[in-house]
Amino acid sequence: MNAERNVAAAATAIIGQKVLPGMEQEFESWQEDLNTAAAYYPGFLGAEISPPTSLQPDWVIVYRFDSVAHLQAWINSGTRQTFLDVGAKYFDGPATQQVVSSGTQSLDPLVTVVVTHRVHPNQVDEFLDWQNHMVQEESKFEGFRGTELFRPIEGLQEEWTTLYRYDSAEHLDAWLTSPQRQQILAEGERFSDFNLRTIDNSFGSWFAFQGNGKEAPPPPSEARTSLAIWVGLYPTVVLLTLALSPLHMRLWIGLLVGNLLSSFLMSFLTMPYYVNPLLGRWLRPPPNESATRTNLRGLGLVAVAMAFWAAVFYLVTVRFWTLP
Repeated sequence: MNAERNVAAAATAIIGQKVLPGMEQEFESWQEDLNTAAAYYPGFLGAEISPPTSLQPDWVIVYRFDSVAHLQAWINSGTRQTFLDVGAKYFDGPATQQVVSSGTQSLDPLVTVVVTHRVHPNQVDEFLDWQNHMVQEESKFEGFRGTELFRPIEGLQEEWTTLYRYDSAEHLDAWLTSPQRQQILAEGERFSDFNLRTIDNSFGSWFAFQGNGKEAPPPPSEARTSLAIWVGLYPTVVLLTLALSPLHMRLWIGLLVGNLLSSFLMSFLTMPYYVNPLLGRWLRPPPNESATRTNLRGLGLVAVAMAFWAAVFYLVTVRFWTLP
């Protein structure tokens, strides 16, 4: 699949979560581990965490995958459910979730509003007419930068989702409190069952919009992920082999135990505390960073890390100690 088709099929999940007072640091650490787990799923393009601000009262987490199918596989995965069971002690109520799928992205750091509506199938045409009227009016206000409407996604989201953006919180507030908007809301009273979420501009280009936005092709995540796993797996496996060698286990049982332990170590120690801090900027580069520079720096870090471990294990196993 070429880069343009990847971008066109990209899917974004926006998750809002209230957190119990005093549990913010624990929640953020847990969420970072959850995002790390998401990075191993096919189609992962990135994840971002945003704490509450004056505009957004909840913690907001955004996931971006290269397709709705890949996003759905992550959202419904057993891995994510296991993490949610563990993290439930941090939550102050249930999370909210919106999913959108579209083409190009805007790179401007704008204020985004996410609105979801439950619409009866018999009222879809009326709802679309009402939404068109809403867009016509809001586009007349200063600072308006675009809007997009997303249909429900079977098996993932039942609501219609609308995204619209303004260049500042002040311009957005002028629209939200305007008599024109209040009049249109009154006209669409049958569609008054909606949720509105304002998201601060810290996500930059994470939200998809129609128009003239430009986006660099998504990184070759499969190759980067494979190299990142290699960087973590080599020292983990060698250290485990050295640790288990005094037990003199037969090959078949030694590999069985070693593979089990290495899986746990990779998931809970090596990746979150070694590989991701080392290669995180390469695996999930900022959207405005040069791809060439990012790749050179990332590949250089991989080469240095592997040369270091190779030298260490050569000295340990050849010069200082020979395995029995």
